[in-house]
Amino acid sequence: MNLTKRLLMSLALVLPVTTAAQSISQSQIEQFKSMPRAQQEALARQYGVDLDSIAGSASQQNQRPQNVNVVEPVDAISDEERERARQEQDNNEEQDRKNGGLKPYGYDLFVGSPTTFAPVTEIPIPNNYTLGPGDVLRVQLWGKENQQLELPVSRDGTISFPQSGPQTVAGLTFDQARQQIKKRVSEQYIGVQASVSLGELRSMRVFVLGEARNAGSYTVSSLSTITNALYVSGGIKRTGSLRKIQHKRDGKLVGELDLYDLLLAGDTSDDKRLQPGDVIFIPPVGDRVGIDGEVYRPALYELKNGTNLQELVSLAGGLTPQAYPQLVRIERNNDDFLRIIAEANLTTPKGRQAKVKPGDRIEVASISDITGQYVEVKGAATRPGRYAWVAGIRVSSVIRSLDNDLLKEADKRYAAIVRTDPETDTVSVINLRLREALDNPGGENDILLQEKDQFLIFADEGKVSAKSQDQNDTMAERSAPKNGKSNGTNNVGGTDSEEGNEVDYSRFSREALFAPVLQRLKAQAKPGAPQQTIEVTGPVRYPGEYPLPASRQVADVIYVAGGLKDSASLYTAELARFGVDEEGTGKTNIQNLNLKAVMEGEVSVSLQSRDRLLIKSIPEFARAKTIELNGEVRYPGQYTIRNGETLRDVIQRAGGLTENAFPEGAVFTREKLRQLEAQRLQEAEERLQGDLLGVQLEGDDIGGQGAERTQQVEDLLKDVQSARPVGRMVINLADVVSSDEYQPIRLQDGDRLTVPTIPQAVSVFGEVQFPTSHLHSEGLTVDDYMERSGGPTRQADEDRVYVVKADGSVMLPEESRWFGGRSQQLAPGDTIIVPIDVDRLNQLELWSNVSQIVYQMALGAAAVGNL
Repeated sequence: MNLTKRLLMSLALVLPVTTAAQSISQSQIEQFKSMPRAQQEALARQYGVDLDSIAGSASQQNQRPQNVNVVEPVDAISDEERERARQEQDNNEEQDRKNGGLKPYGYDLFVGSPTTFAPVTEIPIPNNYTLGPGDVLRVQLWGKENQQLELPVSRDGTISFPQSGPQTVAGLTFDQARQQIKKRVSEQYIGVQASVSLGELRSMRVFVLGEARNAGSYTVSSLSTITNALYVSGGIKRTGSLRKIQHKRDGKLVGELDLYDLLLAGDTSDDKRLQPGDVIFIPPVGDRVGIDGEVYRPALYELKNGTNLQELVSLAGGLTPQAYPQLVRIERNNDDFLRIIAEANLTTPKGRQAKVKPGDRIEVASISDITGQYVEVKGAATRPGRYAWVAGIRVSSVIRSLDNDLLKEADKRYAAIVRTDPETDTVSVINLRLREALDNPGGENDILLQEKDQFLIFADEGKVSAKSQDQNDTMAERSAPKNGKSNGTNNVGGTDSEEGNEVDYSRFSREALFAPVLQRLKAQAKPGAPQQTIEVTGPVRYPGEYPLPASRQVADVIYVAGGLKDSASLYTAELARFGVDEEGTGKTNIQNLNLKAVMEGEVSVSLQSRDRLLIKSIPEFARAKTIELNGEVRYPGQYTIRNGETLRDVIQRAGGLTENAFPEGAVFTREKLRQLEAQRLQEAEERLQGDLLGVQLEGDDIGGQGAERTQQVEDLLKDVQSARPVGRMVINLADVVSSDEYQPIRLQDGDRLTVPTIPQAVSVFGEVQFPTSHLHSEGLTVDDYMERSGGPTRQADEDRVYVVKADGSVMLPEESRWFGGRSQQLAPGDTIIVPIDVDRLNQLELWSNVSQIVYQMALGAAAVGNL
């Protein structure tokens, strides 16, 4: 008890001073901790000692140093490191180009830099693991006494076991220390058993030197091996060796690691565990050879202890099935430092044992394409590719079903067979009526096949277009809101097919599949054997250039082009033929054909090389021209017009005008005029933008008129930009309908006539206070209507006021009589325009004309919109 009091008094004196805490021995603290809790609290209160401080002090003494991260987390790469990495990458790419694209093997094992390094602690501890300062032993006591102890190995190599004093474990293997602790517990604690395991492991410092990416010293786990340290250091430079990594201890070589054993065979027997102070030295890379061609891992490989050709092929993963082992090319330097090429045969023992030398580049050749015994299907087939050929097979032997063997979008009427002559190596094209061949197997159209024949199955553009339209409609229905709500789905990137992937049918078009064939036909042409091609244009389904059919018949050429469209004329066609006259000069002859007679065989025409067949269209075939009648017409609607038909004729067909019609205000528009108005608007906008820039550059003057002019031009520019062209043509509809002397209006496609009802208003637009419409009253003058609109504004030009009549014509005032009260009478539907007063003489005409254009378009659009 006196010892305990002395202990507490010592604790009370030294605890406030941090440095003095080291004077309390571990055995004294353990003795105090072995006392009952109530007695500890009573003594602590008596001497004024904080019990938690005593426990904290004890825990601080037992606590091992915290683990130090080997590699600190990298949150941001410095500019210097980024520049160094970029230079290294550029150097590597330059070396790869010099080596023909081959990269050194194995260096990608350490690609990237670790952001942190977690020591390996979750693996079973080997029994021969040597304990040292920093390790923690976990002792589980059970039986008469249950307790969990964590005993760190102190710097003097001991652990402090409760109530039994220190025990030396440093230098012992884990198995030896475990046996000693079990023995000690069994001797000192009756009825208590112990289980011993390792907790946290110590850290140690090792050195990674030589051609490491980041050479230096590193703190690693005590279980770390050579590869762990290499990973921590960022790996090995390309200038470092992968096959002779040296493991040194106390200046002596204790082992050597060949990373090829790890990469190629998974052999880790030489990946030794490190000890404190060990050095991993990476020497410069040794001799390298490159291997390319038909091997699984083309790369540059480092040689070691002499390597033959078979061993090098094994390093590269072996030969691929396409390899030709009888021909291996070896490019190397001779004694005169010149590059020479040697050959080796891997099927012979001599070739396999051939030694490779530093700097060699080996290439394993590939076997050539299949030399025969096949036919090939290309294009819109469900299973394209090569099929076995045997003598006597026909088209029906390869394409058995139009529905199962061809895509739904395929052209099932026509296919082509490209045949190569084995003696002359020239190609020819055989046209195949595919449906007829399969409907009658063994018949005339079921052609016998030869080796290397190619089937070209084309897509039917009509089916492809219809499918695309159906898919667009389906996707539109899916994306349309249901019950007024969006379904939350969007389609991006085009339409998907039924399989989920869109098929590019343009690859199966006649143009795409025939392109290499036509190129081959043109390349093999020579004097006496002209190129066998022909061109078809006009209303056929697939106009273009095609191989000349063997029959040389016009009907067969049209069949290849997909057949005639319904707009084709059967009474006339044109055949252009290129030839050479007697003087050796090229010439072109034109021959007119009766296409119907030629197609029926009544006239024989034999086609020749480079002929150009033009199929003519029926004039005005199915070209409907229409005019739209709206408003006060007896039967409004869209009418189809004949060539030369006039506006009066169509109005009579529509039942004439109604009783409420106001022919003086009719609006007749034409598409060509609308296009001209759009062009005028664009030109006016461009000129106004230039004027606006000029006014702005002039700046403001004393009276502030510059700013006022700028605002006027800006307002006018906005009017021009918002105006929409109408294409109105001024006509007198009353005379059109009733007068035979009025010039007939010949109709064009897209014309439109709008007949309004009888109006009762006169409108005032432009620079007045309140632009609006007024009820027409007899006897009122222009001044009267302007006054009813509040009178002119300060920007109004009262000398240039004009009236736009209901039919679109413009009436100018009589000089000196317009504002004198003796005005011409205004009619219902007339519009008074008050233009802007432009004080710049050089811009007056432009701005006034622009204003008139805008107002007339607005009036025309308003007349149409009021119906």
